[in-house]
Amino acid sequence: MATLIHTLADHSDDVNYCAFSSSCLATCSLDKTIRVYSLNNFTELPYSPLKGHTYAVHCCCFSPSGHVLASCSTDGTTMVWDTRNGRMLAVLEQPSGSPVRVCRFSPESTYLVSGAADGSVVLWNMQSLKLYRSGNVKDGSLVACAFSPNGNFFVTGSSCGDLTFWDDKMRCLYNEKAHDLGVTCCDISSQPISGVELKYKCTLNGHSAPVLACAFSYDGQMLVSGSVDKCVIIYETSTGNTLHTLSQHSRYVTTCAFAPYSPLLATGSMDKTVNIWQFDLKQPCAGNTVENESKVTVEDWSEDDVSAWLCAQDLADFVGLFKMNNIDGKELLNLTKESLTNELKIESLGLRSKVLQKIEELRMTTISVSVTIPDEFLCPITRELMKDPVIASDGYSYEREAMENWISTRRRSSPMTNLPLPSLILTPNRTLKMAISRWLETQQKYS
Repeated sequence: MATLIHTLADHSDDVNYCAFSSSCLATCSLDKTIRVYSLNNFTELPYSPLKGHTYAVHCCCFSPSGHVLASCSTDGTTMVWDTRNGRMLAVLEQPSGSPVRVCRFSPESTYLVSGAADGSVVLWNMQSLKLYRSGNVKDGSLVACAFSPNGNFFVTGSSCGDLTFWDDKMRCLYNEKAHDLGVTCCDISSQPISGVELKYKCTLNGHSAPVLACAFSYDGQMLVSGSVDKCVIIYETSTGNTLHTLSQHSRYVTTCAFAPYSPLLATGSMDKTVNIWQFDLKQPCAGNTVENESKVTVEDWSEDDVSAWLCAQDLADFVGLFKMNNIDGKELLNLTKESLTNELKIESLGLRSKVLQKIEELRMTTISVSVTIPDEFLCPITRELMKDPVIASDGYSYEREAMENWISTRRRSSPMTNLPLPSLILTPNRTLKMAISRWLETQQKYS
């Protein structure tokens, strides 16, 4: 069941796009602005609205970490913003000057794609904030874009109906005529993908007018679409069955997006509003249920509970591997990218990313059930409570070990902004450490 829990009505013109991070919702509009809201209570952040574009804003998207926001406009630019304070980090001008219709970050935040009305597509390097590669679709305007889960390729959709697949060097891998009247939106499921050959699977019916938007849920179990018929339809991906039809908008539905770690859906419309919907949490599939999940904390899960959870998350292939390594609830919550690679020997980046995403969802659920940790106490890299916070030269605080690993295994760039770090010196943040200690003492006192 989907319940309307909030309506945002701050834009003065059509809402063109909406996007979630783990803590925020961003919306953009013909009114030239981007608005950013907290998911805690849907209040607008102090720096919102973001103003800088001189014409309509067509699309906005968060980086995977949620610390950077990109927006693109008819003015021919893609702007990059710091979500901590709303500061504009860069203005990326489309080489042709054509109106930019869509923008999208790669899963590792290495690149940002911008696609324009003249069919040009640009891959921007997010470390240098410079143009990396560019190309063009065969015909039509470029209006849609989505990255594969592992970031090895991305797909663009054009107004002439083509889907074009590109690798991360901007080489065209595959092209297919997908729709007769043009692509208006595309999305790629979080499910692992092998190769880029496009095979028709099914057609989802239900709308009585053109479809303007579509999006997969983060677990890939649901697909939502918005239409000129003013309706939103939510489908079950595995069967194609209609789960919900939502009809609260009074004009065309132009955008829809699922939140990453909470049962929320946002839909935007030409009626100038964004509706926020909440879903009832689905129970795990029959025959593979985690018994008494609401009463037994994840840390107390047995190996069998973890196996049942894997099955419920469509990760049954890992049951044997996790059992062989004696992964119980506590071990599950402590798994990292490094342990998945080095200890469990999961070689596929896409599969590692999927497992980590599911674990992160579980951590977020566990935290929300017990107590909400202040966001400023969480390391931006690990999203875990910091024990030894340090300040880096980008002005942000991180867990020391996580930041040292970042510097040694990655490059001299900020995890928050992807900009070069002026210095690699890490300064202990004693004030933050004391604040965390006091907060922990308070939690222990009332637990």
